[in-house]
Amino acid sequence: MWGRIIVLLILILVLIGGGIVWFDYLNVIDAKTVLASFFRLIGREGRTSRDVGEDEFLNLDAERLAVRLEAAALRELDMDQREGEITAKHGELEQMAQELEERQKALDEQEKSINTQVEDAEIMNRNVEGIAQQLNNMPPERAVAIIAAMNDQQAIDILRKTEEIARRTGTDSIVPYWMSLMAATQEGAARAAELQRKMVVSTP
Repeated sequence: MWGRIIVLLILILVLIGGGIVWFDYLNVIDAKTVLASFFRLIGREGRTSRDVGEDEFLNLDAERLAVRLEAAALRELDMDQREGEITAKHGELEQMAQELEERQKALDEQEKSINTQVEDAEIMNRNVEGIAQQLNNMPPERAVAIIAAMNDQQAIDILRKTEEIARRTGTDSIVPYWMSLMAATQEGAARAAELQRKMVVSTP
C-alpha cells in the first residue's frame, strides 16, 4: 500500500512539473518565479517577479492582433507589388497592341497597293490584248508601221501578246511575218533584230 502511495505521489509531482513547464512555455506563468523556493533549496537563486501594474500584464489578444496586423501589412505590400507588376504588364500589352495595329495598317496599305497594281496590270493586259487583236485584223503592212512607231517595250508587249493569242486559239502566229516586213528596209532590219533580241533575253 505504501508503494502505491509513493508511486501516486511521484506521478502527481511529475504532472505538476510538466504543467509548470508547459504553462511557462506558453508564457502564462514564470516557472522560475514559481519554483524560486525549489531553486533556493538546490543552491540556485530563483528569479523573482517584479511588481507590475495592470497595464503591464501580458495580453495575448493584443499580441495576436499585432501578429494579424503584421500579416495584413505583408499581404498589402505583396498585393501592391503584384498590382505594380500587373500595371507594367498591362502597359506592355497595350504597347504591343498598338504596334500590332500599326503593322496591320501597314499591311492593309500594302495589300491595297498590291491590289491596285494588280488591277492596273490587268487593265494594261486587256489593253495590250485589244491592241494586238486590232493589229491582227489590219493589213500586215499597216500593223508593222504602227508597231515600228512604238517604243521597244510597247512593241515587245504587243508581239508577245500576239503570240499568246495564237497559242491560245491554236493558229499560226503572224509575228514572224511582221518581223520579215519590218526587216525589208535597212533601218527596219536593225529595229527587227533589236526587238527579237530583247524578246529573247528579257522576262515578260
